[in-house]
Amino acid sequence: MKQPEDVQLSREDGEALIERIEQNVLSAEDRRVLVKVLTFYFWLLFALREAKLSLKRVKALVFGEKPKPPKPPPSGGSAGGGSEPSPRASQEVSILAPPSPPEQKPPPPGHGRHGAEVYRAAQVVECRHEELAVGARCPACGRGSLYRLPPGVEMRLDGNALLAAVRYEVEKLRCSACGQIFTASVPAAAGIEKYTSRARAVLALAHYYLGLPWHRLEGFQALVGVPVPDATQWDQGEVVGDCIHPVFKYLEKMAAQGEVIFQDDTPQRILTLIEENQKAAAQARAQGKGKTTERTGMQTTALIVQVGERQICLYYTGRRHAGENLAALLRRRESGREKPLVMSDALSRNNAEEAELIRCHCLAHGRRKFTELAEDFPAESAVVVQALKLVYDHDDEARAQQLSAQERLIYHQTYSEPVLMTLKTWLEQQTVQRLVEPNSSVGKAIAYLLDHWETLTRLVQVPGAPLDNNLAERALKLCIRQRKNSLFYATEHSAYIASILTSVIATCVQAGVNALDYLVAVQDHRQEVFANPGGWLPWNYPVALVPS
Repeated sequence: MKQPEDVQLSREDGEALIERIEQNVLSAEDRRVLVKVLTFYFWLLFALREAKLSLKRVKALVFGEKPKPPKPPPSGGSAGGGSEPSPRASQEVSILAPPSPPEQKPPPPGHGRHGAEVYRAAQVVECRHEELAVGARCPACGRGSLYRLPPGVEMRLDGNALLAAVRYEVEKLRCSACGQIFTASVPAAAGIEKYTSRARAVLALAHYYLGLPWHRLEGFQALVGVPVPDATQWDQGEVVGDCIHPVFKYLEKMAAQGEVIFQDDTPQRILTLIEENQKAAAQARAQGKGKTTERTGMQTTALIVQVGERQICLYYTGRRHAGENLAALLRRRESGREKPLVMSDALSRNNAEEAELIRCHCLAHGRRKFTELAEDFPAESAVVVQALKLVYDHDDEARAQQLSAQERLIYHQTYSEPVLMTLKTWLEQQTVQRLVEPNSSVGKAIAYLLDHWETLTRLVQVPGAPLDNNLAERALKLCIRQRKNSLFYATEHSAYIASILTSVIATCVQAGVNALDYLVAVQDHRQEVFANPGGWLPWNYPVALVPS
């Protein structure tokens, strides 16, 4: 709504107007003033509601979302015994239920006690009976003989510092005649370097996976009596990055051929680039310019790529946006391949060479715009959220049935497309019939869905199209955790090392590979990795470890 014309009315004039209203003797000028007052009243209500929504978003960013009240149990009457919904609230999206509705979901995994089988890296110690053996006479009855059963399992968990030190005191002997000194050898298992491959791998995981800053690790190691300076930790992490670099480049080559790509980015800080920004700003001021025209932003991009049954995670930190990093990756794509599906939000900085790909936009982003308005626009929000819930339920059912990409497309075209088309008709009615204010929050949320309808509903157009970009958003949590703890990277080089290590570690996690053992193996076989990086990918390196 546009701000109405101001009403200039003194107190005396207002009291006189009220008196004329009570006596029902209004003049034409009185009616004109009343129209202005009522228009201003409705504009003020609209402005207050929009301001309330903006303040609510700020509060959610600063203090987190308010916990939602538990849903009341289903009953015959209206939910919570409230008043009847408005005419618009009663509009329902028609539902075509799937032929076999999903059964009640089992409780999510991760609750309860861990079984012994989850401790895959546990050291195995065989405990033999102190007195008895297989074939011995039973000491209880004296008649039968003992035979072996599957062993029982008892778990014990121990604790150590991230880095432990071993002090080797080598014996030295000196000849009393010639003065020659003879020094004992260090055991072969100790190796020749002060920091072992495992120590470097632990440091890399602590910093680039757990997000622990180097200075915090330095303090912890000093606390447990094995001090390691933060600069030394960075040096050892850089060694791991150097060893893993060929694998990272090979993963890039594979990812360029992927079928589905998820992309997103998050702000980042690099000290040398911040200094560049400050120098450029000072130079612009000296030249009488308001601000520099050079790009000043920094961000980390996550590209999660589905290649066959494998999932590759790639991270890039620097000045380039997600779209530029995607374009650089796709330039390495082999000619003749089909266009990849690329999922992102609708920001323009995610755009690459759009003619070379099939763009999908995140349906969860569109839904989120309405869930944020549920308190102030319950009727409109309920229609959209309920419709999209049905689409997600259908996708869960398709996944439970393990449908192929083509079968999943047909399934969504049968059950989700009617729901989406009904929703689209309802959204268009709100705009065409002016049932909502176009510049209001709900009007903008509706416009977002309609403006990006084709890319938001690729799931009913293209086989294998994803629904949302949650995969990339979850992947960015690794980098966000590092940013919140370590605050910044010192140089572009250190940011590149972080990109290499974070990419490989995240790819190991997706492949279910022990990242610690993998980083140790790559360091111990550095020459073989450089000679054949494709043979040392996280999911096939155990084969390379087997001697031929």
